[in-house]
Amino acid sequence: MEAKEPVQQNTAVSSEAPTPPTTFKGKLKSVGPGFVTAATGVGTGDLIAALVAGASFGMTLLWAIIVGAIFKYFFTEGMGRWFLATGKTILEGWHSLGKWATGYFGVYSVLWGLSYGAAAMSTSAIMMVTMFPIMPLWAWGILHGLAGMALVLTGKYKLFEKIMTVMIGIMFVTIVGSAVIIMPEIGSILSGLVPRTGDSSLLLVMGLLGGVGGTITMASYGYWVREKQWEGRKWIPMMKLDTAVGYIITGVFTIALLIVGAEFLFGSGIAIEGEEGLVTLSNLFAAEFGEVARWMFLIGAWSAAFSSLLGVWNGVPYLFADFVRIVKAKGKRPDKPVTNKDPAYRAYLLWLTFPPMLLLFFNSPVFIVILYGALGALFMPFLAISLMWLLNSNAVEKGFKNGWLANTVLTACVLLFGYLGTLELINMF
Repeated sequence: MEAKEPVQQNTAVSSEAPTPPTTFKGKLKSVGPGFVTAATGVGTGDLIAALVAGASFGMTLLWAIIVGAIFKYFFTEGMGRWFLATGKTILEGWHSLGKWATGYFGVYSVLWGLSYGAAAMSTSAIMMVTMFPIMPLWAWGILHGLAGMALVLTGKYKLFEKIMTVMIGIMFVTIVGSAVIIMPEIGSILSGLVPRTGDSSLLLVMGLLGGVGGTITMASYGYWVREKQWEGRKWIPMMKLDTAVGYIITGVFTIALLIVGAEFLFGSGIAIEGEEGLVTLSNLFAAEFGEVARWMFLIGAWSAAFSSLLGVWNGVPYLFADFVRIVKAKGKRPDKPVTNKDPAYRAYLLWLTFPPMLLLFFNSPVFIVILYGALGALFMPFLAISLMWLLNSNAVEKGFKNGWLANTVLTACVLLFGYLGTLELINMF
């Protein structure tokens, strides 16, 4: 495969840029974007999918959660490696595939922002109005959207990372703590490591392996790496560990919810549907274990929802600003990296926050839902194919190209998400 541009190492490295830690302990202390990725990626949609799987099929699908976390690791690691090895953002990589790729992302990001903004605010609000019913849901939703915007407008990545790390800590104490309360026997856990579907549907299994929605947020990872001032190939080993930590945490959270569903709801006949189902589950926790357990679960679910909102509010505007930067460059490589001060970054942040507030009062227009869903169904296959193309091209030096394992996993992702996307398109039309 031939790249359209020769290898160009990042020239934006500051003379004061930090050097990579050399010890394992030092690397663990430097983990940051991985925490952000974990907090952003684990939303209530993931929690509900795991709960449904556990409630319906016990621990049978534990293996699918582990495989899904591995898939997402290879996606995110690939985007981080592309940035550190070439000095180019993932948007620049997509643009090298042709104008169609850039155009596809531009349209999808606009529709995605409108739909996701409303969903993120309402999901956070559902948990808060359950704990503190002093305002209507729409008011809590607007408050969460404005709080996310205010944090991002400070422009301080270190503050943002610390808050996301605290949210991760809250989720660990509450969600994982809830699972510990009702921990199953070790034999039940081990049996779930054997790949099988039992009586579950193939679609549910594939959904646990990765799903289709919310995937655009993974593309923000390279921008968080740059905010951390990790620049150049020497940071690739640190980035790999950072990404691994992020998806280990993601896997632990999701497995904890599978355990809750399996041990608390399996065989009970109680259905968990939508975000309201999490509220129902919290009430069941109170009846079984007391009010403290209920509050633990609700706080954990709120942390999952609001940390996802914060991650998207901070990360996805980078992607849109980069899109605008590349379009304005008209075929030339842009000379300045995007920052959170760019007008396009702030314009997209406003787009995420204010227009979706109107959707808190009304159902989404049918046309937006259909077009958003159709473009979203194509995103994961597009991401997998583009990473295989870019990371096997001459834009990446030999030592940093995909190995056989990465190519195998990404090929499996193309097949998996291609099938899921086709099913979603068929169901829509």
